[in-house]
Amino acid sequence: MRRRPEQLATGEWAVLALLAETPTHGFAIARALAPGGDVGRVWAMRRPLVYRTLDVLGERELVRAAGTEPSESGPPRTVLDVTADGRERVESWLLAPVQHVRDARADLMLKLLFLDRAGRDPAPLLDAQRERFVLIAAELEKAEADGFARTLALWRLENTRAAIRFVDALVS
Repeated sequence: MRRRPEQLATGEWAVLALLAETPTHGFAIARALAPGGDVGRVWAMRRPLVYRTLDVLGERELVRAAGTEPSESGPPRTVLDVTADGRERVESWLLAPVQHVRDARADLMLKLLFLDRAGRDPAPLLDAQRERFVLIAAELEKAEADGFARTLALWRLENTRAAIRFVDALVS
């Protein structure tokens, strides 16, 4: 299924949120998104993909060049900053609950990480997320199925219940 042009993938959100924290260059973003990096422990991206993502975000006018800074190992690095539209999009994304439990591992954890890095209270996101998960659980509890469909529904229900317990533990 193709995503709509205004939709961003998880890695694009991670890059955009990093730039919303502070203007910086692609190499610093790639370092933060490396497997051992500050953000990479939640969502890792290889350097070529980071640079491709920066191009995509630039084409969508969510980031822009804001100057250069010298590099010890090559030509000057282009410093990028998030646009006003990009900043608004990050703010909305940070407070929007994920729609599917399967997205909690990447998207919800990234949102919680960026809220923590900004020193912001995650309670509004967690409250909205709990509501969303409770709705999902209620739908799954009503589902009637046989055979493997029952197995799959039970798996989804138990994962949803676990996600609710996770959110509850964070709030308390």
